[in-house]
Amino acid sequence: MTEQNFSSMRNAMVESQLRTSDVDDPRVIAVMARVPREAYVPADRRAMAYVDRSVPLSAGRALNPPLATGRLLKEAHVAQGDRVLLIGAATGYSAALLAELGAAVTAVEEDGGAEIMVQGVTVVRGSLAAGAPAGAPYDLLFVDGAVEEVPAALVQQLVDGGRVVTGIVDRGVTRLCSGRVVAGVLGLSSLTDTEMVTLPGFAAPARFTF
Repeated sequence: MTEQNFSSMRNAMVESQLRTSDVDDPRVIAVMARVPREAYVPADRRAMAYVDRSVPLSAGRALNPPLATGRLLKEAHVAQGDRVLLIGAATGYSAALLAELGAAVTAVEEDGGAEIMVQGVTVVRGSLAAGAPAGAPYDLLFVDGAVEEVPAALVQQLVDGGRVVTGIVDRGVTRLCSGRVVAGVLGLSSLTDTEMVTLPGFAAPARFTF
């Protein structure tokens, strides 16, 4: 597969997956047209880099479909200089996109995950649900996947008024959600159903019912 092939595939992704599915922010379109997604996919799966589905990685993890990444970036409204806490960095693709949009990114991934090589991105190894409190406070929490619940430990790492984008697993359906933290309380709004990888370690606590 040549660089020209990948460039054509990247353009096709933008035109057929993003522009046709409500990813209409010019900055998001531009950065996803520029950053080589194939560089963040295992060598033996690079032919899958631009397909409209998740790409399997190691240890049961996967890279989000391009559309899920594009929708998260659109709803994140990343501004130059934003301090971003990225949860579930995987191979670093979303970290690279956020950095290209001008954010200062702290990317959290579990120990033993793929090597992440993104210029200007701080990588923290450890529990995804714990975040990176040493670098707090952050302007934006970018959860690169779907979780059953956003833990209070992550919410507490945001500034008042901080933004959150994430996928939420609701009775087996994955929904893209966005919201803000006000006075320490996170309010999320559901935007659309979408295919998104599920991140480990975010099961909602069991609730007692009569």
